[in-house]
Amino acid sequence: MMYLRGDWQTPTYASVRGGFGDGLVALAKQDDRVVALSADLVGSVGFGKFAQHIGAPRLIEVGVAEQNLVTVASGLAAMGNIPFAASYASFSPGRNWEQIRTTICLNNQPVKVVGSHAGLNVGPDGATHQMLEDIALMRSLPNMVVLAPGDAHEAELMAAAMVADSRPNYVRLPRADMPLFLGYDNFEIGKAYVLREGKDVALLGTGTMTYQLLLAAEILANQHSIQAEVIHFPTIKPLDEAAVLSAAQKCGCMVTAEEGQIAGGFGSSVAELLSEQLPVKMKRIGANDMFGESGSMVELWQKHGLDVDSVVSNVVDFLQ
Repeated sequence: MMYLRGDWQTPTYASVRGGFGDGLVALAKQDDRVVALSADLVGSVGFGKFAQHIGAPRLIEVGVAEQNLVTVASGLAAMGNIPFAASYASFSPGRNWEQIRTTICLNNQPVKVVGSHAGLNVGPDGATHQMLEDIALMRSLPNMVVLAPGDAHEAELMAAAMVADSRPNYVRLPRADMPLFLGYDNFEIGKAYVLREGKDVALLGTGTMTYQLLLAAEILANQHSIQAEVIHFPTIKPLDEAAVLSAAQKCGCMVTAEEGQIAGGFGSSVAELLSEQLPVKMKRIGANDMFGESGSMVELWQKHGLDVDSVVSNVVDFLQ
């Protein structure tokens, strides 16, 4: 497909945080309004190059104070800046949701909240740092855009789209390096991308899970004669409703996958739309009312059904 790299099945791996940070540096060199804020985690959230190439006064270290992180960012936005406020997702929005709600969303300030280390891929850091509830928290907020890039290349493109967008934005970024598989250069907020054509079932993914669905679709075709359509949703909110409804009409059933809680998450947004406009058989894959725990990413993905083999098994059982 036109949206995939030619080597997507044998990819190299790259830091999604790093890709996002690279994009932000390039943008900051072109636009003096772009500023970066960190809660004592400049290197960890992918802002290391920003510190090196841009630095103070446009890099603001607020310390371990996540509520201040976003309220300072909102003030900067009100004065005409485009602030990117970053911390671990477990702390922002996990610890400062009320300040995001009141100072950013209520005032509709174009603050870009960066939640790094989202999902189970944080691994050994355990349940406290494996943020699985952020999609539900952030998509419930009026005015907030919610984003989840599939790889480092898309994350770099996403940074530019966020600068150009006048709304509050939230982007969730994984800790682990992820496969480079997306080859397009025209990212648009609010658009989904059909990566593989199919007719038997639609597989809808966001963030780190889209690549898993692509691999699963190949196995489903080769071993089970199931032709799955794979659609990537880097924008969770606003949802590309036309893409969802088109896939539902074409395939008659669908499966969603996300590295987060299915309650209130990406799959829930799809289910809400379908229940009102085009009810079809549907299954959601993700953390199901469970916290994470210490372990490798592979082990945790297997436990929660997010690895390729589990996705294949889930889809086969779902279609029977």
